[in-house]
Amino acid sequence: MYDRAAKGERAVLVQTVRAGDSDAAARLDEFAELAASAGASAVARVFARVDTPNARFLLGTGKVEELRELKLANDADLILVNDTLTPVQERNLEKFCECRVVGRTGLILDIFALRARSHEGKLQVELAQLKHMATRVVRGWSGLDSQRGGSIGLRGPGETKLELDRRYLRGRIQQLQERLDKVALQREQTRRSRQRNAIPTVSLVGYTNAGKSTLFNRLSGADVYAADQLFATLDPTLRRIDGLPSGPFVLADTVGFIRDLPHDLVAAFQSTLAETRDADLLLHVVDAGDPERDQRMADVDAVLAEIGAAELPQVLVFNKIDTLDDAAPRRDDVEGGRQPRVWISAAQGLGLDLLREAIVEQLGRDRVRTMLHLAPEQGRLRARLYEAGVVQRETPADDGGWALALDAPRTRLQALFGLGDGDGGFLRGALAGVAASHGAE
Repeated sequence: MYDRAAKGERAVLVQTVRAGDSDAAARLDEFAELAASAGASAVARVFARVDTPNARFLLGTGKVEELRELKLANDADLILVNDTLTPVQERNLEKFCECRVVGRTGLILDIFALRARSHEGKLQVELAQLKHMATRVVRGWSGLDSQRGGSIGLRGPGETKLELDRRYLRGRIQQLQERLDKVALQREQTRRSRQRNAIPTVSLVGYTNAGKSTLFNRLSGADVYAADQLFATLDPTLRRIDGLPSGPFVLADTVGFIRDLPHDLVAAFQSTLAETRDADLLLHVVDAGDPERDQRMADVDAVLAEIGAAELPQVLVFNKIDTLDDAAPRRDDVEGGRQPRVWISAAQGLGLDLLREAIVEQLGRDRVRTMLHLAPEQGRLRARLYEAGVVQRETPADDGGWALALDAPRTRLQALFGLGDGDGGFLRGALAGVAASHGAE
């Protein structure tokens, strides 16, 4: 076995191409940006046709030979493949090319490790990395077959170094998961507190490098790090916004999305993505000058569907209009005003008033403010309403029950309609004739 190089900055980029692919060049350009974000310098690029994946290398044997020659000719010490590699394929490519080979998932994980700053972010990234690594613990160095044992009471085959590494990984993964569960509980308690106080949450979502953090700074007056690079911001940031007619709301800036986002990352970042899943409104930020913007929007919608946020109301924010010719701030209303499109430049502060108007309207739209009477035997439903954060205040009723003042988006109340034990049906019937509020009271 070769010894893996400690360096890894001169990289050969490999873009796989399958039948029907029409955007391979664009995907390779984005992959090159990912590589640069990780600190790698692309010294060569190559396209590889993969109609039937090779079980040994993913690529065809002829392409693998070409790849090794490219690596030698360019003095590269790293090969980055824009595709999913199995552990066997990754190991075989490393052995044949005698250098480190990293797939798309491994590269994104490496960037996330660079960007994580908060305690929670570091835990989430480490968990995702270890889950990815757990299937790739191989003979990357010598001495893996050494045995423990030999002393009195410990003789016998013992455990190989490989088995010990796997046991360590399993233990560390469990430890990280327990820590993240505690963080998730703390986040949930904070979120419920905001909901009980009827403070809505507006979450910024969008493709990475669409300008979410710059917009967050403009709207909140914060100083969150923003840069023209993929995944410049990883850790979530929340700020309370006051001074609008609709009342205060919490603005959340979260990690940007990307096509083919690794599932391990989605799983590890559940507590962070909960700020998006439980938001009252999404600001879907789009790079207006991106030639691939329609595909980018579809990729973001796919991730939103994966985390259960596809049905949340959205404002489409077409950012970076300063990169377009003769573009001016404007607002386009579609679907009867239910999904406004606002054209802005966060960097230059253009169109922000139009965006604030759209936020105020959407937060007031379909918001239910009503009184609900519960009988004494409906204590379980009362507890569920409090848990959902839809109760603003409560007064005791003459019959021993409760009069609850509800204040919440209709979508949050509708999520309770599926409750069992008759609670969901009762709630649906009680709210059937309640009109939604439009605008702040």
